[in-house]
Amino acid sequence: MKNYITFLQKFKWFIVIGIPLIVLALAYNLKHMEMDGSYRIWFGEKSKILTDYDDFRRTFGNDDGVVIVFKDEKGIFNKKALESIDNITQALWKTKYIARVDSLTNYQYVHTNPEEPDDIVVEDFIQNIDTATAEYLADRKAIATMDPLVVNSFISKDGTTTMISARLTPKVNDESDKSMEIMDFVDAILAPEIERTGYKYWINGGPALNKAFVSVAMDDGIFIPIVLVASMILLLLLFRRVSGALVPIGVVTFTFLTVLAIQVLLGYKLNNFTINLPVFIIAIGIADAVHVYSVWLLHKREGDENSQAVLQSMEKNFLPIFLTSVTTAIGFATLTISEVIPVLTLGIATASGAVLAFIISVVWMPAVLLLLKKPMKVQAVETTKSHKTLGYGAFIVNHNKKIVLITTVVFAILAIGLFNVKVDSNTIRYFDKSVEIRKSTEFMMENLTGPMAYEIVVDSGRKDGIKDPKFMKTVEEFYSDFQANFSDVRHLASLLDTVKRFNKIVDGKDEVPDTQNLIAQYLLLYSLSLPQGMEINDKMDIDEQKLRITGQLNIVDTSKDLEMMAYIEKWWSKTEYTASVQGQTSMFAHMQKDVTDTLIYSLTLAILFVTLVMFLIFRRIKILWVFILPNILPVILVVGLMGWIGMNIDIGVAIAGAIIIGVAVDDTIHFLVKYFDARKRGLNMEETFDEVLRYAGKAILFTTIILSMAFSLFAFSTFTPNQNFGIVTAFALVVALVVDLLLLPALLSMADKD
Repeated sequence: MKNYITFLQKFKWFIVIGIPLIVLALAYNLKHMEMDGSYRIWFGEKSKILTDYDDFRRTFGNDDGVVIVFKDEKGIFNKKALESIDNITQALWKTKYIARVDSLTNYQYVHTNPEEPDDIVVEDFIQNIDTATAEYLADRKAIATMDPLVVNSFISKDGTTTMISARLTPKVNDESDKSMEIMDFVDAILAPEIERTGYKYWINGGPALNKAFVSVAMDDGIFIPIVLVASMILLLLLFRRVSGALVPIGVVTFTFLTVLAIQVLLGYKLNNFTINLPVFIIAIGIADAVHVYSVWLLHKREGDENSQAVLQSMEKNFLPIFLTSVTTAIGFATLTISEVIPVLTLGIATASGAVLAFIISVVWMPAVLLLLKKPMKVQAVETTKSHKTLGYGAFIVNHNKKIVLITTVVFAILAIGLFNVKVDSNTIRYFDKSVEIRKSTEFMMENLTGPMAYEIVVDSGRKDGIKDPKFMKTVEEFYSDFQANFSDVRHLASLLDTVKRFNKIVDGKDEVPDTQNLIAQYLLLYSLSLPQGMEINDKMDIDEQKLRITGQLNIVDTSKDLEMMAYIEKWWSKTEYTASVQGQTSMFAHMQKDVTDTLIYSLTLAILFVTLVMFLIFRRIKILWVFILPNILPVILVVGLMGWIGMNIDIGVAIAGAIIIGVAVDDTIHFLVKYFDARKRGLNMEETFDEVLRYAGKAILFTTIILSMAFSLFAFSTFTPNQNFGIVTAFALVVALVVDLLLLPALLSMADKD
């Protein structure tokens, strides 16, 4: 180590100036940094979920689109409201990326001609708004609010709320996300309507959701400077030196700028998780920097010459920092097993960040410290054997059994909550209730219909099979059973409704006709009567073998989504037909399994690797459990607490698990390395704990305070996974501090008798 310090002394100016210049050169690429909020970022290109969805779109067209909802307390059937619907409908038809627009005004109303009762008319439901009489509007309202084809779809039961649905072209977002551009078009269309009518227009659908993802991520970016400034202030208060604030912050700043620049160079775009990379890097790098600085400062205050103080700091910290960097990198690297792509990329970036933070901490930082030669006021220091750090060692040894008993009881109570934990990755609930997209979907659910869509594809098994009366009657039976079993199903729509409507008009019976030929005639007649752009080829495949049923459902827990989807597939499996649930709601619901797998597999791998590393480092298999326990307990206890308070596990919590283990292992390794070093030098148990607290305790406490503060700021995020991540991680770090400074030494004093 002396030779290494001599090397740093010789090239200190080159290192101190050169590394920042290299970082700044890399950071120049950050000007090309982009955000991506598209649904596709959540899935790998070879993901079965994504490939199945792409197959669905190739067959039936896009299920994604823009949904505009508004309410008139006096009722929609007045000229102002209807003109607004028509204006928006017509403007959307002319908008780039929009393939089809459906609304109350252009809904294709099937009825008989009063003058020619044998004629079937298919026409726009609302016509000639300018000259519409009060009687005409009252008649339209009476028809619409009693028509099962549109009520709870385009119009609410009370006739006060309506929606305009604009479907996107099939491949609009395949190459790049066009959501922001589409939303700009929509905002431009709505602006004059808002001014003219005074209505509040609520926007839902994929583009609005993707825009919300990007907007929330950009808003969360404000936490980066806040965390940096708050960390600097805390470091300044803790060390009472400007260098104590600037040098550690320099380490983490250089690290996260380098990691972000590498992400850009590799072609990655930022998303709602990787936008927080700088904060994760601060968590990784600050601990290394604080340990190096605190020991250097301690020896400087004891009167050591500057280069000697740097040498002492590196001798005491190089090994534990190296080991903690390895274990932290392992902890984050376990996230790369996730099928959720933003989590995978976050794992790669943070693991590389742990390695970079180590390099900068042991190369750039000591070189900077070698330049800080200003003498300090020497403080009187007692010898190690007589020095008692607030009686810490004696307290641990004298009360070890009580500490173990009390912490075991408290932790056992918290752990009981594990039995109440649920996993929920509902997309809309990713957003805080204050976010516009969440308010929009909840408004739609409360006033009109379910904002979540199931695209149920039923395979009849043969060409032209959907025209078989038996098949259609089975679809009708499914409608009835599905809605009877699940009250969250608000509306179901398919060609079945059209067939029954034609049969009611022709034969006076609201039922499926008995002959395939008649069904075929109805569908042909309907298709020929439709205006261009409103064909029925999105309701069935080209061979007329598969039928698309679109269900509008309420926002529910993901577990409920999966239950309903399982019911659908099981129901159809009992028939001679098969069915699958497609669409974006289904995609994100099935992602719950990936979230659960991420939590379980990443934690399991992290624990296994950490156990192996601990064994290789300390070679004490009999008390290996003592080394591992402090790293597992924080995760178990924080998940148990979530069960007690009713907080669901989501992607944020799944990520938190790996980070908690990574940071907790850092503290444990610093404690144990200094513990065994003291024991080898012949110190008794009390003296050992006092020395550990002197050289590691303050740094462990400082880093816990800084990181808890940094992560707790995420409680103010409007992105729920980030909120949960911040709360869970901050609490877990406090638990880890208690475990490392109380339970771990108490267990060691009882178990390590050698």
